[in-house]
Amino acid sequence: MITPLDTAPGFGVYLHWPFCAAKCPYCDFNSHVRHQPVDQARFAAAFERELATMRARTGPRTVTSIFLGGGTPSLMEPGTVGALLDAVAANWSVPNGIEVTLEANPSSVEADRFRGYRAAGVNRVSLGVQALNDRDLKFLGRLHNVEEALKAIGLARKIFPRLSFDLIYARPHQSEEAWAGELEQAIGHAADHLSLYQLTIEEGTRFQLLHEAGKLAMPDQDHAARLYEITQAVTAARGLPAYEISNHARPGAESQHNLVYWRYGEYVGVGPGAHGRFIEDGRRHVTFTEKMPEAWLERVETEDHGVIGGEVLTRDEEADEFLLMGLRLVEGIDLPRYEALSGRALSNARIAVLQEEGLIEPVGNTRLRATARGMIVLDAVVADLAR
Repeated sequence: MITPLDTAPGFGVYLHWPFCAAKCPYCDFNSHVRHQPVDQARFAAAFERELATMRARTGPRTVTSIFLGGGTPSLMEPGTVGALLDAVAANWSVPNGIEVTLEANPSSVEADRFRGYRAAGVNRVSLGVQALNDRDLKFLGRLHNVEEALKAIGLARKIFPRLSFDLIYARPHQSEEAWAGELEQAIGHAADHLSLYQLTIEEGTRFQLLHEAGKLAMPDQDHAARLYEITQAVTAARGLPAYEISNHARPGAESQHNLVYWRYGEYVGVGPGAHGRFIEDGRRHVTFTEKMPEAWLERVETEDHGVIGGEVLTRDEEADEFLLMGLRLVEGIDLPRYEALSGRALSNARIAVLQEEGLIEPVGNTRLRATARGMIVLDAVVADLAR
């Protein structure tokens, strides 16, 4: 039985470092390549100013997780990481031992830099490995090879208490046998967490242009679904079951920061292109910042923040987001919380139909979750429930 304490939503801080050594052809994240050195001290000072502005909006809070994402945060000097973490602690209460994650690319990994991040307070690293064969790494535009990836994984396991790494599957011409073998290899190197994502064609990416030109053939839906099923079966058998649609962990090693999102907690987003969602004056506010790094920097230096837009969510919008995020989790959603957000209960008739179709199921008396079949068509399940 899942208790309310187990599913407390939390309050996270997301810090977006937008710079990369190269732009991957599948990536639609706010990431930018700069051929001249980035003025890290100037950017760190801007992060400090924007964090202080966000603190004025949220009031005093206890932070449950910090995530340095990108871009490629491992391009930062350890001193820059330390300055950002110190700035978070200067604005909110940061208990000892909370999860502090830094995303890193294997091509930017050095042992001394990793030790510097650990000394600065990072206790979890998420490595963008993406594939464990050199041909597909080249196809995905990665700057590392398999040997470098495995070296980075080994270093991270020695230096950090926790480690996760990403792989992308459903790549063109990837067979079921090849993916199962690659996944077994990955689990052999994993510490306690894997993020396993299906390759999708995102708007504005180089892969989109290739796909539209007929130069990139993607697996059909049935093949992709079978690869997803293989992913669930292999990870569960090897002790890293799914706890979210694309994330797998040994029990107790789930990503606490990502759980803030999926459990519909609150989070502040700081840095170029960062988004936030937090309660202010009793309402849930959405914020988003200027995407272009230099424009964000100038705006913060002028106005103390880079926020260029946002909105206050209605009760229906909150409830819909709660469904969309919470049903990604194996633990599902808390029905009384849905009712508190929306002011109404989910339709018993729709629940009964989806249950009959084997797409959702109750968990105890107060929770609802998607089944394994339901996860494959989750968008349709959510849309049906939210009507």
